[in-house]
Amino acid sequence: MTEKTRFTSVTDADVQAFERIVGPAYVRTDPLSLDKYGRDETEDLVFPPEVVVLPASAEEVQAIVRHCYRRRIPITPRAGGTGLSGGALPVFGGVVLSVERMNRIVEIDDVNMMAVVEPGVVTADLQRAVEERGLFYPPDPASRFVCCIGGNVAENAGGPRALKYGTTRDYVYGLDVVLPNGRFLRTGGKLYKDVAGYDLTRLLVGSEGTLGVFTRIVLRLIPKPAVQWTLFVPFDDWTGAFQALRGIFEARLIPAAVEFMDREAVRLTAEHVQRPFPHADAAALLLIQLDGDDPSVVERQALRVGEVCERAGARDVQVADTPARQEALWAFRRAMGEAVKRASVYKEEDTVVPRDRLPELLRAVRGLAERYGFQAVCYGHAGDGNIHVNILQRGLDETTWREVLPRAIRELFEVVVALGGTITGEHGVGWVQRPYLSLALSAESLRLQRRLKRLFDPRGIMNPGKVFPDG
Repeated sequence: MTEKTRFTSVTDADVQAFERIVGPAYVRTDPLSLDKYGRDETEDLVFPPEVVVLPASAEEVQAIVRHCYRRRIPITPRAGGTGLSGGALPVFGGVVLSVERMNRIVEIDDVNMMAVVEPGVVTADLQRAVEERGLFYPPDPASRFVCCIGGNVAENAGGPRALKYGTTRDYVYGLDVVLPNGRFLRTGGKLYKDVAGYDLTRLLVGSEGTLGVFTRIVLRLIPKPAVQWTLFVPFDDWTGAFQALRGIFEARLIPAAVEFMDREAVRLTAEHVQRPFPHADAAALLLIQLDGDDPSVVERQALRVGEVCERAGARDVQVADTPARQEALWAFRRAMGEAVKRASVYKEEDTVVPRDRLPELLRAVRGLAERYGFQAVCYGHAGDGNIHVNILQRGLDETTWREVLPRAIRELFEVVVALGGTITGEHGVGWVQRPYLSLALSAESLRLQRRLKRLFDPRGIMNPGKVFPDG
């Protein structure tokens, strides 16, 4: 039995069953909806589902999943649809189960410093709600104004502040999950200590929708830092930026974030937002965010960071110490992905290496670009070693793009793994990174993970075709 033939197609009777569960208004089969839910933010991929179903409760999710399990209909869970690895695309048709209506912040618990949310809550909405109470939810993916907590948990989303505060995984303390057979599982809770059995919560975080559908999420919160400063530092040589990065940590300073942007990334973004950017001709720019509770301590840290950067050859060190000035810098950084997308058809490779190997990674990227004739635009979270390598089609013919470029990408990931890195830092494996998974994981690791997938999902209906090279 092949991957495609092991599933059942959606029938009119299935659509009617879904309408009975969620109501006719929340079952979509029209062409516009199928096209919309057949796309995410991944480059030029379209996989239309046969039907889109939008439940409003855990009970409705459970009923949908049970029906699909009985009928062997593939299910693709979806939250905000902002993924960059094709993880929420229904590559075998079937049902897209969108949790966008499940968007309640159920509770903000000030005493235990926990939030309980549904998976369709927009990340920035949760951050605003907790910050109004002096609390802080640190994970900050670039799409946080539109992405959802459920998708963040499924992908173990990161962002700039992962350097100091960690990724989504470090804040998920409990999950309610509908398993592929329709049964209900609750893991963890409002507990800082819990070693009863295997840690299924951490297994499910980052599972990319292949092991179940999240319906309720318990998140740890921390006190909101009272002070934030951002330093803007241009360099005439990108190696100087990485020398400064090294010096910051050798000085035992831990910024909240350190972002790297090369010249072309800055130029494309300035064109996209249609406003000039200071030092746009610099070879590289660093954005360095510092935070804390004592203004004098943060100021001293900023002075020390500035000194380190100047010793590394910084052209200038500018300080944004007001919310408005900082937001202008970070809004520019957040616009970078969209700017690249508008410039050309592209492929974004989510590389991550130990941060002291970043100079070697950038040299390898430049060497591959010269050898294969492509243009690479690099930016990302230098503080945690996660650089996004954007390969533009501009100037490449279609044959080279489709048939030759995959060899260059494979070589890139071979270099990344040799440097102690891996094939994805925060975007997930999804659909597009599957061919490279065996570079990063041993045969034994892949065998165990496939067995886990079969244990959770014996019929293979939950987000099929994702993560593993053989589906």
